[in-house]
Amino acid sequence: MKKRLVAAAVAVTLGSLAGFAAAQQKPDVLVKQRQSAMTLIGKYWGPIAGMASGKVSPYNADVISRNATYLENLAQMPWDGFHDSTKDEKSRALPEIWSQKAKFDELAQRLQTETQKLGEVARKKDEAGVKTQYAAVGKVCGACHEGFRAK
Repeated sequence: MKKRLVAAAVAVTLGSLAGFAAAQQKPDVLVKQRQSAMTLIGKYWGPIAGMASGKVSPYNADVISRNATYLENLAQMPWDGFHDSTKDEKSRALPEIWSQKAKFDELAQRLQTETQKLGEVARKKDEAGVKTQYAAVGKVCGACHEGFRAK
């Protein structure tokens, strides 16, 4: 019981520090960091999308597996860069990110979940599974870009 209380206290403290650390960074730096993460997501998504859709051939399961694994990690990175202090910074982020925060956060979580599933099927070299999961990831990306990103 005592171990659980200590673990809970540590978790709460670390969570508070993470929020504090994000709040201490300059807003323009947070924007650059989230944009960099999104740029890398696009870089590693492109070959997956091309091969999974059949626009790029041949299908290379090793490239798909590597890129999907990168995406799993990258999909966790941009979200702390959408701090309230960045609202007035120049970017393609729409004001709806802050006025519809719950919906935005839900889409961010779904992206993380769907890219994790993509990574799992890609590492199994399951081409049919990759093609199905590629569509699920693309759907989440599109929903977020449609509602929360300026064209």
